[in-house]
Amino acid sequence: MSVILEFSIPATEFQLGEVLSGSSMQIELERIVPTGDMIMPFVWVTGDDHDTFADMVRSQSNVQELLPLDRIGESGLYRIEWEEPPMDLIEGIAQADGVVLEARGLEDWTFRLRFPDHSNLSTFHNYVIENDIPLHIDRTYTLTEATGVGRRFDLSQEQREALLLALGNGYFETPSEISLDELADELDISRQALSNRIRRGNLKILREVLLSTGEKYE
Repeated sequence: MSVILEFSIPATEFQLGEVLSGSSMQIELERIVPTGDMIMPFVWVTGDDHDTFADMVRSQSNVQELLPLDRIGESGLYRIEWEEPPMDLIEGIAQADGVVLEARGLEDWTFRLRFPDHSNLSTFHNYVIENDIPLHIDRTYTLTEATGVGRRFDLSQEQREALLLALGNGYFETPSEISLDELADELDISRQALSNRIRRGNLKILREVLLSTGEKYE
């Protein structure tokens, strides 16, 4: 049975956090992909100064390259390639087959990870202890212990809040009863940030509902 771990950690305690901590952009870890001996982190970055962000990251001595992969409005998806693979938090997540459900931060980061079972969680825990990684564990639970629609579909709190607000105000009606700009004002975020939350939240729900029933997509 899969198990969820929620924790926080200072950016200075893992290489990816250190590299990204000098930015003023909104940053969210998308996923971690092991490639040979290297762990490639993919990050979503939202803001209005991507050139400065890219220059800052590429100037770090432990970064080999920052590759832009996609761009949607103010948000961009990037892949970071290291000069040397960091033996820290990100490596521990990959070794324990952890899946990043949510990870964001600047000076301090919050993570929500899913592990295939308690054995994999123990693997991660042992890695953290052996490498003196100072996590602050907030919660550990299985999916059957989770409550609420947000937990069921692995929605972040922000995604769930955005979808509920949009649904309650008739955004999904035809014609729409409220604009994206009006919803963004309600949450005091940019139109693009809200659009990303709704799009990615819907994607998680559709994958869970359709693909879990054996539906195929081309």
